[in-house]
Amino acid sequence: MPTGIRIPTNETMIPEPPRTGPAALDMAALLRLLQLVSPALPIGAYAYSHGLEWARSAGWVQDERGVEAWVGGLLRQVWARLDVPVLLRMVEATRSGDETTLMGWAELLQASRESAELKAEDRLMGRALARLLSDLEVNGAARLISDSRCSLPLLWACAAVHWEVPLSAAAAGLLWTYVEHQVAAAIKLVPLGQTAGQGILARLGEGIPGAVTTGLALLDSDIGAAAPALGIASCLHETQYTRLFRS
Repeated sequence: MPTGIRIPTNETMIPEPPRTGPAALDMAALLRLLQLVSPALPIGAYAYSHGLEWARSAGWVQDERGVEAWVGGLLRQVWARLDVPVLLRMVEATRSGDETTLMGWAELLQASRESAELKAEDRLMGRALARLLSDLEVNGAARLISDSRCSLPLLWACAAVHWEVPLSAAAAGLLWTYVEHQVAAAIKLVPLGQTAGQGILARLGEGIPGAVTTGLALLDSDIGAAAPALGIASCLHETQYTRLFRS
């Protein structure tokens, strides 16, 4: 036997991590978050392009660089400055049982969507997630299925509180979901190769921690998004002649 090689024995094996206590809770929350961000989550996100389909047909987005600029702009100017800070307040209201404040933020988020398609996209995905979470016995989900103020961030907050997912992780997961589905739509629309799409995801993913930090630090009076191109693209998509996506 070659010298210098140590064969581990039972005494030197690394012990299994504890099955109870804080470490187990952290792992459980991580697994639940992975379930939420999975493309297999049955909320119909694959059916929406969030205005990207019209932007592609108009020539605003033509290649890999254009996709990265478009989605990166939404990440920094819309989701980080609207969805993330609203998610924070929804989580806080859910934890404290403040229904009035919770639904007040839900109304603001709905009013901030710039077109009928964007509102419908958010509401329908929120209802789909509400039905799923209700079946999974997540507290508060069932009552939101038929609520007109239902949205994806609202149910995301509900799940995060129930499953004890840390706020920053829940916000990062929501942003990842937005980015991933935009890139998936771009792969079909531009079109892009799968490797190119993964490259965009990798680069935009590096900006998600900063977007979370920005969003969580905003005051109530600073919450809001300005993305005129998104509003225009989404409105014009409503009457686009040929479409692959619902928004």
